[in-house]
Amino acid sequence: MVASSSTRILVDAGLSCREILKRMQRAGEDPGLLSAIVITHEHNDHIGGLGVLARKLKVPVYMTGPTHNAWFRLVKHEAKRAGEQARDLERRQFFEAGRSFQIGDVAIMPFTIPHDAVDPVGFTFKVEGVKIGLVTDLGYITANVKEHIRSCDVLMIESNHDLEMLKIGPYPWSVKQRVLSRTGHLSNDALAEFFSKDYDGGAEFLILAHLSEQNNHPEIARKVAEQALGRHVNLFQRRLLLASQEQPLETLSL
Repeated sequence: MVASSSTRILVDAGLSCREILKRMQRAGEDPGLLSAIVITHEHNDHIGGLGVLARKLKVPVYMTGPTHNAWFRLVKHEAKRAGEQARDLERRQFFEAGRSFQIGDVAIMPFTIPHDAVDPVGFTFKVEGVKIGLVTDLGYITANVKEHIRSCDVLMIESNHDLEMLKIGPYPWSVKQRVLSRTGHLSNDALAEFFSKDYDGGAEFLILAHLSEQNNHPEIARKVAEQALGRHVNLFQRRLLLASQEQPLETLSL
């Protein structure tokens, strides 16, 4: 979640509505004060609880047109299997990658990322003089991504898998090929290459996110990142954090 003094924005809604509400409350956030939900892409671990959550909280949902179409196809498929009527979002707003938009006092720039979804995006948020970057679910870091996440004060970025753990892990070979592809997920080593060659070192908080439970380990991801970052980690007390799938990240205030 990204929040200012007057605006609160949830990024993606992959967990159940009940679990999202529980985690918001655990993080000290009142779900009733949520301003909007923004969606990166239509894969289930990013939109699984979206319909129920949006209806319960009665908040607008922002996504690209192709992402909405893909999401609604999934909704209609599930409704047909259950013998029910498909329900679209009551308050939907569309944006396009490369064109900024505003929610309250938060300026949002969506940008295209390489992932096997119909129209996937990452985001930067500018609020009260702070720039926040969020980019997960990408096969590699393109020049466009590098440009958008430059000069972030907070950067959350994918460190999905350890290559050796993935290769010997339980996934079928077809899934391993997908993860390793240019439209799959970013490995610890690929992120480390970015940190050592292209990262500007400006973020006060760096957050490693979307770690695979089967094909990664937090301490492996941390060690690889720290080695690549070198002096950037402790420069001016900058912090490297790891996001967990099991509990909300601590609230960061700038």
